[in-house]
Amino acid sequence: MTPFGWIVAACLLGGVLSVAAAAAVALRADPSRVPMLISYAVGALLGAVFLEILPHAFESVTSSRSLGATILAGILVFFLLEKLVLWRHQHAPQWGETPRSELEHTHEHDHGRSGMMIMVGDTVHNFVDGVLIAAAFLADVQLGIVTALAIIAHEIPSEVGDFVILLHSGYSQRQALVVNLVSSLAMLAGGLLGYAMLLAVQGWIPSLLGFVAASMIYVAVADLIPGLHRRPELRATAQQVLLIGLGIATIYVVGALTGHAH
Repeated sequence: MTPFGWIVAACLLGGVLSVAAAAAVALRADPSRVPMLISYAVGALLGAVFLEILPHAFESVTSSRSLGATILAGILVFFLLEKLVLWRHQHAPQWGETPRSELEHTHEHDHGRSGMMIMVGDTVHNFVDGVLIAAAFLADVQLGIVTALAIIAHEIPSEVGDFVILLHSGYSQRQALVVNLVSSLAMLAGGLLGYAMLLAVQGWIPSLLGFVAASMIYVAVADLIPGLHRRPELRATAQQVLLIGLGIATIYVVGALTGHAH
């Protein structure tokens, strides 16, 4: 098979496998436990940002100051994006809302805000993954296979977090699955563009990763963590800290096992 065929197959299979594996975990969760799993999603998001995405971005960028500015601008973009969603919600009913009985009363859904923003960031992330897969296969087929497997392994815990956030945000299970599958197609787009314009696209990767990091930081810190503070009792806090730590540890272990090929 040609490198082009390997790239297409790896991007399609990688996107579908990571979403399917994450769905098998997240969609089996009891809806009443979704708020509890938000703590794990916070850990997975912050772990992915600070242990994988930002180290890779800073290794590739020529100016750390410009990358910092990109991250800062990205946080502002997502702040404004959330404002637009809030304004829209004031004037129109939101699709995909989960019945109130399916969520704990202390964690009502946020009318799609965090779900939509995490999907914007995840789509960009999938695009970058596709470029990385293309670069690896153009260098060597065996390297491409290893890179694709490593990316799939890295994506699964992040995709579990994405599913949990979408459910928390008011999406139904079917909508969460469809949105994640559509987002995964960005990996194929990145692979095809990477194959056609690898040198040009590689120059965008640090900035794109900075934008991805901004989306994850904003959703975790601005949208998810404030909800955790609504349960200040000691037992709930201990449970939240444990699950956040578990999310971070998952990213760390997967990164160590795959040799940080992401």
